[in-house]
Formats: sequence, C-alpha cells, structure tokens
Amino acid sequence: MSHWETKGASDEWYTPKFIFDALNVSFDLDVAHPADCNTHVPAADKIYTSSLERDWHGFVWMNPPFGGRNSLKPWLDKLFTHGNGIALTPDRTSAPWWQEAAAKADAVLFIAGKVRFIRPDGSEGKSPSNGTTLFAAGKQAVEALHHAHSINRLGYYAGTIPERTAA
Repeated sequence: MSHWETKGASDEWYTPKFIFDALNVSFDLDVAHPADCNTHVPAADKIYTSSLERDWHGFVWMNPPFGGRNSLKPWLDKLFTHGNGIALTPDRTSAPWWQEAAAKADAVLFIAGKVRFIRPDGSEGKSPSNGTTLFAAGKQAVEALHHAHSINRLGYYAGTIPERTAA
C-alpha cells in the first residue's frame, strides 16, 4: 500500500467552502457527513452520517472517508447507481476504482492545485500529496462541474458541454 493510501489518524477532513461556491448548487443530501461535526455542507437540506445501507434521495454531495485501498469503491458504486450527485475523491488516476468511476461518470473535474481540507477544529490542513477529483452523476452534476470550470476556473473539466436552454 502506498503511503498516501494508508489510513491516517483521522478521516475527518472537510471540504473547503470555495469548492461549494464554485459549484453554485444546492444539495438535497450530504451522504457522508461526519458524525461529530457541527459544520455542514453549506447547501445540503439533509445529512446522513453513515449511509451506505440507507436509501439516498435527490441531488447528493459525497465526500466519503478516503480510508485505505478500494475503500471508496462502494461509495462510488452507490453514487452511480443513484445517478444524481457529485463525489469528491483523491486523484488516483491509475487506481482501478478511479478508472471504473471515470468510465461511469457523466463528467470529471480535476481541481486545480492541491485542496487544503479543513480540520475538525476549523483550521486549514497542510497540502496533501495528491490532487482532488470531482465526479458527476446526472445532468445537474454535469452542469455544476461545467459551471465550476467555465465560470469559476476551479480546474480542468472532462465531459460534455451542457446545452443552454432558451429563456
């Protein structure tokens, strides 16, 4: 197991607000919310702290515990089965789980630079050893990733360009 795939002292690393600002969407459900956390996904109506066994509804946000090798696969499988949401994962483009997720995703956004995640005490963490990927499942997620790329310059976008609807 590579050093970045070993389980750390904590899986409690929270998504910085600038990512949600760039996506510019509201979520119906945060499916991997930390159990002992007073913060929340800025625009999620409902939170689940452990949800692999629960039914998901609506447009979901997912920043699951990264854990060790292949620990993200069940989370990603559930997201793509659900078909409506955004997942945040490490950039591990050579990993089989990442390749499988990229093949299932409707769009992928590689966040520019290395995301400094937020610690439980609210402070910013150090720069991680790898980058971060956002995977889109469904039309709303594709539109959010494209918006984050084209309007807010969050990173490199790989996917279709959403059609503009006439007003």
